[in-house]
Amino acid sequence: MANSPSGDSILDRVVRILESFDDTQPALTVSSLSRRSGIPQATMYRLVGEMVQHGILAREPDGRVRLGLRLWELVARSSPAKDLREAALPFLQDVQSVVHQHTQLSVLRDGEVLVLERLSSSGSVINQASVAGRLSAHDTSMGMVMLAFSPAEVQEEYQRLHTDVDIRFSAAAGDFRRALAEIRRRGFASYDGVLDDGTTGISVPVVDRAGHAVAALGVVVPTGVAQRQAIIAVLMAAARGIARAAGEEPPGRTASDFLVQ
Repeated sequence: MANSPSGDSILDRVVRILESFDDTQPALTVSSLSRRSGIPQATMYRLVGEMVQHGILAREPDGRVRLGLRLWELVARSSPAKDLREAALPFLQDVQSVVHQHTQLSVLRDGEVLVLERLSSSGSVINQASVAGRLSAHDTSMGMVMLAFSPAEVQEEYQRLHTDVDIRFSAAAGDFRRALAEIRRRGFASYDGVLDDGTTGISVPVVDRAGHAVAALGVVVPTGVAQRQAIIAVLMAAARGIARAAGEEPPGRTASDFLVQ
């Protein structure tokens, strides 16, 4: 693909345009897109016009643009996340019928938690996770449980790239790795008030045949919620169901194997 005078390709620029949109700014002016992406405004007008023609972007009456339905259509048609989400949805609904708060499914991508699905009930506690949103892995129970059930080299690389984990985990050498080992021993991760006071995140891994996490199933509930152990057991049973529905047969430990420890 042809490069611009600055050396970046058209594809590089299209990706930067798409990445400029977020939850706080779902619609942007062309000049805002130019500033956010670092693409000259004249070039931005041309690229936006072409992307609108293809439905990748959509133009609003006030002239701002947002991500287009065509982009969603193309992604939803063949994304691997679609199969995992469809396999998991009945189990998420079962968990949600028990907790009546927030139930969510996520994967680990580029060292961050990417949320694939979230079910919530009216009056639920605050929750910063949103579908297609990303969160820091070591600040969430979902991220920590996926890291705990990842190969050692993945854990080592994460710790190398995210030096602030040492601050998060008491700044003592090995604390982060010990935290992961303890999560793996218990089979779940649980943290109180890390992102929001008064909330607790509890997550379990959805593991493949090798015992590695392919996703995390979690809930966000009020801190001090009753029947916490029962919620963990429900999550573990649902996670095994998701693994089987997705074509994986997880290794043999059951929820009770973890909960009696």
